[in-house]
Amino acid sequence: MTKRFAVVLAAGKGTRMKSDLYKVLHPVAGKPMVQHIVDQLQTCSVEEIVTIVGHGAEKVQEQLGDGVHYALQAEQLGTGHAVMQAQEQLADKQGTTIVVCGDTPLLTGETMEQLFAHHQDQNAKATILTAHAENPTGYGRVLRDESGKVVKIVEQKDATPEELRVQEINTGTYCFDNEALFAALKHVGNDNSQGEYYLPDVIEILQQQGEPVFAYQSENFHETMGVNDRVALSEAEKWMKRRINEHWMREGVTIVDPEATYISSDAVIGRDTVIHPGTTIVGQTTIGERCTIGPNTEIENSRIANETTIKQSVVHRSDVGNRVSIGPFSHLRPETNLGNDVRVGNFVELKKMTMGDGSKASHLSYLGDAEIGSGVNVGCGSITVNYDGKNKFLTKIEDGAFIGCNSNLIAPVTIGQGSYVAAGSTITEDVPSESLAIARERQTTKSGYLSDKN
Repeated sequence: MTKRFAVVLAAGKGTRMKSDLYKVLHPVAGKPMVQHIVDQLQTCSVEEIVTIVGHGAEKVQEQLGDGVHYALQAEQLGTGHAVMQAQEQLADKQGTTIVVCGDTPLLTGETMEQLFAHHQDQNAKATILTAHAENPTGYGRVLRDESGKVVKIVEQKDATPEELRVQEINTGTYCFDNEALFAALKHVGNDNSQGEYYLPDVIEILQQQGEPVFAYQSENFHETMGVNDRVALSEAEKWMKRRINEHWMREGVTIVDPEATYISSDAVIGRDTVIHPGTTIVGQTTIGERCTIGPNTEIENSRIANETTIKQSVVHRSDVGNRVSIGPFSHLRPETNLGNDVRVGNFVELKKMTMGDGSKASHLSYLGDAEIGSGVNVGCGSITVNYDGKNKFLTKIEDGAFIGCNSNLIAPVTIGQGSYVAAGSTITEDVPSESLAIARERQTTKSGYLSDKN
């Protein structure tokens, strides 16, 4: 197969976003736009990706990491000028180069693969990705001859009334014979009102040289949309959400109200899971089969095993076992690990702790920096007192222990296997196995106290 390369145009500041955040780093479905593009390119057997950076270059490199190469466009002098910056990495290589904008997050690897294939099948020097637009106003029109070859691309302002009726538009994504691309770029001028070097001029140069130029029309106009402002960003979010939700419904997931459900593009969900309205699933979250999630639940970068229920709760960077019940109104903070058949009830907060199989904390508890064994009951209002103002300390509760209501476990402390802590106790010392710990003031009742006062 012909070697494939990619140039991702990501140097523009994006002034219409009116943001301190570099445009291509604005998220869609929880992932920066440029990351969507790079991830999709990596499904297309692309040998080398060169990302053209400018404003905010360091932050783009921080996001994309070492999986791509970078070229700096110090001055933004047009799309042709941007591609020129990749010549050091690509100019002397044989193969096919796709040029794609970093602000087109909906573009799929499948469409890019089809563009590559069409380009190769036609033995083209350039192939333009086009789309059918019901309202093409503002877009450059693609004009073809009877054989399907591209005659020219005409911009809106330069089009005749007849040309304005054409509904096939230029999306700004192209495939080129790599050597032909960089040879033609040497002839691109900037004799225009903006003083910029435009990539579409390469198409005209190749045609003048008698080289074949074709177009491949995408099946979905929305997939090709570019994001230039917050309105378009919202539109991209809407279409991405719809795409993701439809995918999982077709994979056997029930989404009760897709319009009120947000799922990351990196999430994985098992069949027969039911997701209720108001649920947000963020990052690299994995949810197993036959789970019930929501309503009004947020899960971020977590693993949820099978047959687990999470209602009206927040779960961040945690690992949850099978047949676990969480909520309503629970909060699992990072590094929480729950075994199988665990119960975490209403208004329970967990942080950096483990809880073994069959354990439960049903009401109004805080358990942080703790190791809790299997079959443990943590009573209502109990807390691990883990912080002395400077350092965090560990609480251990061994298998089968019973923690009575309203108990304070002052860390570092260990509650031994099968032991009981009486309700209302403040425990400051280790409790041996099979013991009962009572640490509270003895009740004193003064009969007639109030009548004596009167």
